[in-house]
Amino acid sequence: MTQELFSASAAGAIELKNRIVMAPLTRNRADDQTGEVLDRHVEYYAQRAGAGLIITEGSQISAEAKGYIQTPGIHTAAQAAAWRKVTDAVHAKGGKIVIQLWHVGRITHDSLLPEGTKAVSSTDAAAEAQTFTHEGFVPTSKPQALSAEGIQRVVEDYVQAAKYAKDAGFDGVELHAANGYLLEQFLKDGVNTRTDGYGGSPKNRARIVFEILDGLLTVWEAGRIGLRLSPFATFNDVSDSDPIGLYTPLIQRLNSYGLAYLHMVEGETGGAREGDFGALRKLYTGTYMANNGYDRKTALARTAAGEADLVAFGRPFIANPDLAARLAADAPLNEGNPDTYYGGGDEGYTDYPALQQAAE
Repeated sequence: MTQELFSASAAGAIELKNRIVMAPLTRNRADDQTGEVLDRHVEYYAQRAGAGLIITEGSQISAEAKGYIQTPGIHTAAQAAAWRKVTDAVHAKGGKIVIQLWHVGRITHDSLLPEGTKAVSSTDAAAEAQTFTHEGFVPTSKPQALSAEGIQRVVEDYVQAAKYAKDAGFDGVELHAANGYLLEQFLKDGVNTRTDGYGGSPKNRARIVFEILDGLLTVWEAGRIGLRLSPFATFNDVSDSDPIGLYTPLIQRLNSYGLAYLHMVEGETGGAREGDFGALRKLYTGTYMANNGYDRKTALARTAAGEADLVAFGRPFIANPDLAARLAADAPLNEGNPDTYYGGGDEGYTDYPALQQAAE
């Protein structure tokens, strides 16, 4: 079998040494007051620079966009300066790294937001979901439905975050429009019941996504912007009555943008690979990044067949900082400790051994 997985490639304007991508992984270890990443983040991401591309954990574009404790931001100069240490370390090891721009929408709790700030969404209906606060898991708060003016403010927040990402030295940005967060709350009709220009038809529901992409294009060239979608996922209380009908025109329109890549969650986020994602993949003419439950065998097969240009791996990267080298050598993988996935310090974060360390 041709091992395309380990060959050099590109994501738009970003040259990659292999086709293995570190998927965005929420780890809840940033400074909770400032939203700044710490020295341990520098080590963590640098350890994983063997990936063709690293996508950072979701990073909120504003204080309003925060949904979980100890998640990083990219909406202040200090946050950008902290991230700069990460990008410098990754680049020093020959890696490439983009930051995922994140707004959780209604998947938050009022206690996580600045005083007087409310959660926002496409709707004023609370999600049947929970989020993690300093008091543990709690139901999400009731949001306010964004007005048209509020939507434009959010678009501007994305643009400002993209500017900070450039200051931080990233190779590009990924727009997070998946996993039941704000943009998917607009996309899917199980949540979006609006009757204005941002509701109703698939085109209207996708309007905010393209307004943000157009805004990002004022900061970054198209070949350094990625987009993440999860058409068939129901995570965080979202659903759509006709995913193919919604995402077909969206993906067809994306073809004219020349983005770095389309990052597709194939099926349920972190779950079953259900839904006709194959039909949607065939519509996309650019660089296609596949995600959801891949292992070495399936990644090799999909890239060899030309069905995926890049393959994103999530949890395997937690326990295997040198995952790309392990996959290339067909070496055994470390097992991760779920107790340390979310929150904590260096344990379960920067202390997993690489192959060479494990052999010593």
